[in-house]
Amino acid sequence: MISQVLINGEPSDGRIPVTDSSVLRGDGCFEVLRTYSGRTFAIDDHLDRLDRSAAALGIGLPPRDELASWIDKIASELVDGAVRVVVTRGASVPGLDDPSLVVVFGHTWEFGDAPGRLLPVVAPWHAAGARWELAGAKVTSYAPNMSATRRAKAEGYTDAVLVTVGGIVLEGPTFSVAWVADGALETPGLDLGILDSITRRHVMGLARAFDIAVVEGAWNLERLDDATEVMALSTIREVQPVVEVGARTWNPGPVTAQLAEGFEGLINREP
Repeated sequence: MISQVLINGEPSDGRIPVTDSSVLRGDGCFEVLRTYSGRTFAIDDHLDRLDRSAAALGIGLPPRDELASWIDKIASELVDGAVRVVVTRGASVPGLDDPSLVVVFGHTWEFGDAPGRLLPVVAPWHAAGARWELAGAKVTSYAPNMSATRRAKAEGYTDAVLVTVGGIVLEGPTFSVAWVADGALETPGLDLGILDSITRRHVMGLARAFDIAVVEGAWNLERLDDATEVMALSTIREVQPVVEVGARTWNPGPVTAQLAEGFEGLINREP
Protein backbone atom coordinates (compact mmCIF):
# COMPACT_ATOMS: atom_id res chain seq x y z
CA MET A 1 0.00 0.00 0.00
CA ILE A 2 1.30 3.44 -1.02
CA SER A 3 0.24 6.36 1.10
CA GLN A 4 -0.04 9.95 -0.08
CA VAL A 5 2.76 11.19 -2.32
CA LEU A 6 4.25 14.66 -1.93
CA ILE A 7 6.41 16.24 -4.65
CA ASN A 8 8.24 19.30 -3.41
CA GLY A 9 5.77 19.32 -0.53
CA GLU A 10 2.62 19.34 -2.65
CA PRO A 11 0.17 16.40 -2.95
CA SER A 12 0.72 14.50 -6.20
CA ASP A 13 -0.53 11.51 -8.15
CA GLY A 14 3.03 10.18 -7.97
CA ARG A 15 3.99 10.75 -11.58
CA ILE A 16 7.27 12.44 -12.43
CA PRO A 17 8.39 13.57 -15.92
CA VAL A 18 10.16 11.05 -18.15
CA THR A 19 12.77 13.80 -18.62
CA ASP A 20 13.71 13.66 -14.94
CA SER A 21 17.33 12.87 -14.12
CA SER A 22 16.32 9.94 -11.89
CA VAL A 23 14.59 8.28 -14.87
CA LEU A 24 17.15 9.01 -17.59
CA ARG A 25 20.38 8.98 -15.58
CA GLY A 26 19.72 7.46 -12.16
CA ASP A 27 21.09 10.79 -10.93
CA GLY A 28 19.82 11.38 -7.42
CA CYS A 29 19.93 10.26 -3.82
CA PHE A 30 17.44 8.88 -1.34
CA GLU A 31 16.67 7.86 2.23
CA VAL A 32 14.34 5.28 3.76
CA LEU A 33 12.97 5.88 7.27
CA ARG A 34 10.94 3.44 9.34
CA THR A 35 7.73 4.67 10.92
CA TYR A 36 6.44 3.27 14.20
CA SER A 37 3.03 4.33 15.49
CA GLY A 38 3.09 7.33 13.19
CA ARG A 39 6.57 8.61 14.06
CA THR A 40 9.86 8.23 12.24
CA PHE A 41 12.89 6.63 13.85
CA ALA A 42 16.24 8.46 13.81
CA ILE A 43 15.02 11.21 11.48
CA ASP A 44 17.97 13.50 12.26
CA ASP A 45 20.47 10.75 11.39
CA HIS A 46 18.70 10.13 8.09
CA LEU A 47 18.50 13.81 7.18
CA ASP A 48 22.19 14.26 8.04
CA ARG A 49 23.06 11.46 5.63
CA LEU A 50 20.72 12.90 2.97
CA ASP A 51 22.54 16.23 3.34
CA ARG A 52 25.88 14.47 2.72
CA SER A 53 24.58 12.52 -0.27
CA ALA A 54 22.99 15.59 -1.90
CA ALA A 55 26.14 17.65 -1.29
CA ALA A 56 28.26 14.95 -2.95
CA LEU A 57 25.97 15.13 -5.99
CA GLY A 58 25.83 18.93 -5.98
CA ILE A 59 22.03 18.97 -5.53
CA GLY A 60 20.36 21.54 -3.30
CA LEU A 61 17.80 20.46 -0.70
CA PRO A 62 14.77 22.30 0.71
CA PRO A 63 15.19 23.76 4.20
CA ARG A 64 15.63 20.94 6.70
CA ASP A 65 12.60 21.79 8.84
CA GLU A 66 10.42 21.91 5.72
CA LEU A 67 11.63 18.50 4.53
CA ALA A 68 11.15 17.07 8.03
CA SER A 69 7.57 18.35 8.06
CA TRP A 70 6.84 16.52 4.79
CA ILE A 71 8.24 13.31 6.24
CA ASP A 72 6.23 13.71 9.44
CA LYS A 73 3.04 14.30 7.45
CA ILE A 74 3.46 11.04 5.51
CA ALA A 75 4.52 9.16 8.66
CA SER A 76 1.42 10.26 10.56
CA GLU A 77 -0.82 8.95 7.79
CA LEU A 78 1.14 5.73 7.24
CA VAL A 79 1.45 4.86 10.98
CA ASP A 80 3.66 1.74 10.51
CA GLY A 81 5.79 1.30 7.41
CA ALA A 82 8.55 3.17 5.62
CA VAL A 83 8.86 6.71 4.33
CA ARG A 84 11.02 7.17 1.25
CA VAL A 85 12.60 10.46 0.26
CA VAL A 86 13.95 10.64 -3.30
CA VAL A 87 15.92 13.70 -4.42
CA THR A 88 16.70 14.24 -8.11
CA ARG A 89 18.49 16.90 -10.10
CA GLY A 90 15.34 17.72 -12.06
CA ALA A 91 15.20 17.62 -15.86
CA SER A 92 18.01 15.80 -17.63
CA VAL A 93 17.20 16.99 -21.16
CA PRO A 94 19.22 19.91 -22.61
CA GLY A 95 17.16 23.09 -22.76
CA LEU A 96 14.96 22.21 -19.81
CA ASP A 97 15.76 23.77 -16.47
CA ASP A 98 13.41 22.17 -13.98
CA PRO A 99 14.36 22.60 -10.32
CA SER A 100 15.44 19.76 -8.10
CA LEU A 101 12.64 17.33 -7.36
CA VAL A 102 11.92 15.87 -3.93
CA VAL A 103 9.45 13.00 -3.73
CA VAL A 104 8.27 11.80 -0.31
CA PHE A 105 5.97 8.80 0.01
CA GLY A 106 5.19 6.01 2.42
CA HIS A 107 4.52 2.33 1.92
CA THR A 108 4.01 -0.92 3.75
CA TRP A 109 5.60 -4.24 2.82
CA GLU A 110 5.66 -7.93 3.60
CA PHE A 111 9.07 -8.73 5.04
CA GLY A 112 8.45 -11.35 7.70
CA ASP A 113 10.72 -12.66 10.42
CA ALA A 114 12.51 -15.43 8.51
CA PRO A 115 16.32 -15.53 8.90
CA GLY A 116 18.42 -14.45 5.95
CA ARG A 117 20.11 -16.86 3.57
CA LEU A 118 22.79 -15.04 1.55
CA LEU A 119 24.68 -15.89 -1.62
CA PRO A 120 28.15 -14.31 -1.92
CA VAL A 121 28.24 -12.30 -5.17
CA VAL A 122 31.37 -10.62 -6.54
CA ALA A 123 30.74 -6.88 -6.99
CA PRO A 124 33.28 -5.47 -9.49
CA TRP A 125 31.24 -2.23 -9.62
CA HIS A 126 31.86 -1.50 -5.93
CA ALA A 127 34.56 1.07 -5.12
CA ALA A 128 35.81 -1.22 -2.32
CA GLY A 129 37.86 1.50 -0.62
CA ALA A 130 38.98 3.47 -3.69
CA ARG A 131 38.58 7.21 -3.15
CA TRP A 132 35.99 8.88 -5.40
CA GLU A 133 33.42 11.67 -5.27
CA LEU A 134 30.39 9.58 -4.29
CA ALA A 135 32.01 7.22 -1.80
CA GLY A 136 29.47 6.52 0.94
CA ALA A 137 26.66 8.50 -0.73
CA LYS A 138 23.22 6.85 -0.84
CA VAL A 139 22.59 7.38 -4.55
CA THR A 140 19.71 6.02 -6.64
CA SER A 141 21.92 4.03 -9.06
CA TYR A 142 21.19 0.61 -7.55
CA ALA A 143 20.86 -1.50 -10.72
CA PRO A 144 24.00 -3.63 -10.07
CA ASN A 145 22.92 -4.29 -6.48
CA MET A 146 19.43 -5.31 -7.59
CA SER A 147 20.96 -7.64 -10.16
CA ALA A 148 22.91 -9.33 -7.34
CA THR A 149 19.68 -9.79 -5.36
CA ARG A 150 17.90 -11.31 -8.36
CA ARG A 151 20.78 -13.71 -8.95
CA ALA A 152 20.74 -14.82 -5.32
CA LYS A 153 16.99 -15.41 -5.36
CA ALA A 154 17.25 -17.33 -8.62
CA GLU A 155 19.69 -19.67 -6.87
CA GLY A 156 17.35 -20.21 -3.92
CA TYR A 157 18.73 -17.66 -1.44
CA THR A 158 16.85 -14.75 0.10
CA ASP A 159 19.45 -12.15 -0.93
CA ALA A 160 23.13 -11.56 -1.69
CA VAL A 161 26.20 -10.45 0.20
CA LEU A 162 28.63 -8.45 -1.93
CA VAL A 163 32.35 -9.23 -1.94
CA THR A 164 35.27 -7.69 -3.80
CA VAL A 165 37.04 -9.42 -6.67
CA GLY A 166 39.62 -10.42 -4.06
CA GLY A 167 36.97 -11.90 -1.75
CA ILE A 168 36.71 -9.14 0.87
CA VAL A 169 33.26 -8.91 2.47
CA LEU A 170 31.50 -5.58 1.79
CA GLU A 171 27.73 -5.35 2.47
CA GLY A 172 24.40 -6.60 1.22
CA PRO A 173 22.69 -4.94 -1.76
CA THR A 174 20.45 -2.96 0.64
CA PHE A 175 21.84 -3.76 4.09
CA SER A 176 24.97 -4.02 6.21
CA VAL A 177 26.40 -7.25 7.58
CA ALA A 178 28.08 -8.15 10.86
CA TRP A 179 29.07 -11.33 12.63
CA VAL A 180 30.31 -12.61 15.95
CA ALA A 181 33.81 -14.11 16.04
CA ASP A 182 36.28 -14.53 18.90
CA GLY A 183 33.74 -12.91 21.24
CA ALA A 184 33.59 -9.65 19.25
CA LEU A 185 31.12 -8.08 16.85
CA GLU A 186 32.96 -7.69 13.55
CA THR A 187 31.71 -5.62 10.61
CA PRO A 188 33.28 -4.30 7.39
CA GLY A 189 34.76 -0.83 7.90
CA LEU A 190 33.47 2.34 6.29
CA ASP A 191 36.86 2.83 4.65
CA LEU A 192 35.81 0.06 2.25
CA GLY A 193 33.31 2.49 0.75
CA ILE A 194 30.22 0.77 2.18
CA LEU A 195 27.20 2.80 3.21
CA ASP A 196 27.30 4.37 6.66
CA SER A 197 24.23 2.41 7.75
CA ILE A 198 22.29 4.12 10.53
CA THR A 199 21.08 0.77 11.88
CA ARG A 200 24.66 -0.52 11.83
CA ARG A 201 25.76 2.58 13.76
CA HIS A 202 23.09 2.09 16.44
CA VAL A 203 23.82 -1.63 16.74
CA MET A 204 27.54 -0.97 17.22
CA GLY A 205 26.65 1.45 20.01
CA LEU A 206 24.40 -1.16 21.61
CA ALA A 207 27.14 -3.78 21.43
CA ARG A 208 29.57 -1.49 23.24
CA ALA A 209 26.89 -0.76 25.86
CA PHE A 210 26.57 -4.53 26.36
CA ASP A 211 30.37 -4.82 26.79
CA ILE A 212 30.74 -6.59 23.45
CA ALA A 213 33.93 -5.58 21.64
CA VAL A 214 33.32 -4.04 18.20
CA VAL A 215 35.90 -4.41 15.44
CA GLU A 216 35.67 -2.73 12.04
CA GLY A 217 38.01 -3.94 9.34
CA ALA A 218 38.53 -5.83 6.10
CA TRP A 219 38.00 -9.57 6.14
CA ASN A 220 38.06 -12.21 3.48
CA LEU A 221 34.91 -14.29 3.18
CA GLU A 222 36.78 -17.16 4.84
CA ARG A 223 36.63 -15.20 8.10
CA LEU A 224 33.03 -16.42 8.39
CA ASP A 225 34.42 -19.92 8.99
CA ASP A 226 35.23 -18.62 12.50
CA ALA A 227 31.88 -16.86 13.02
CA THR A 228 29.37 -18.21 15.54
CA GLU A 229 26.49 -16.06 14.27
CA VAL A 230 25.84 -13.62 11.43
CA MET A 231 23.34 -10.79 11.07
CA ALA A 232 21.98 -8.34 8.49
CA LEU A 233 21.31 -4.74 9.54
CA SER A 234 19.10 -2.15 7.87
CA THR A 235 16.20 0.23 8.36
CA ILE A 236 13.76 -2.34 7.00
CA ARG A 237 15.34 -5.52 8.39
CA GLU A 238 16.38 -3.96 11.72
CA VAL A 239 18.56 -6.77 13.22
CA GLN A 240 17.96 -9.93 11.22
CA PRO A 241 19.69 -13.25 11.93
CA VAL A 242 21.46 -14.84 8.97
CA VAL A 243 21.61 -18.64 8.96
CA GLU A 244 23.37 -19.26 5.67
CA VAL A 245 26.12 -17.60 3.60
CA GLY A 246 26.91 -19.79 0.63
CA ALA A 247 27.71 -23.24 2.01
CA ARG A 248 28.24 -21.93 5.57
CA THR A 249 25.37 -22.35 8.04
CA TRP A 250 24.54 -21.17 11.56
CA ASN A 251 21.64 -21.09 13.97
CA PRO A 252 20.27 -17.73 15.15
CA GLY A 253 22.50 -16.78 18.07
CA PRO A 254 22.20 -15.08 21.45
CA VAL A 255 24.18 -11.96 20.52
CA THR A 256 21.92 -11.29 17.55
CA ALA A 257 18.88 -11.75 19.79
CA GLN A 258 20.34 -9.41 22.42
CA LEU A 259 21.10 -6.73 19.85
CA ALA A 260 17.67 -7.10 18.25
CA GLU A 261 16.01 -6.65 21.63
CA GLY A 262 18.21 -3.66 22.40
CA PHE A 263 17.38 -2.09 19.04
CA GLU A 264 13.68 -2.54 19.72
CA GLY A 265 14.25 -0.74 23.01
CA LEU A 266 15.83 2.20 21.16
CA ILE A 267 12.81 2.42 18.91
CA ASN A 268 10.41 2.40 21.85
CA ARG A 269 12.41 5.01 23.78
CA GLU A 270 12.74 7.53 20.97
CA PRO A 271 10.07 10.28 21.30
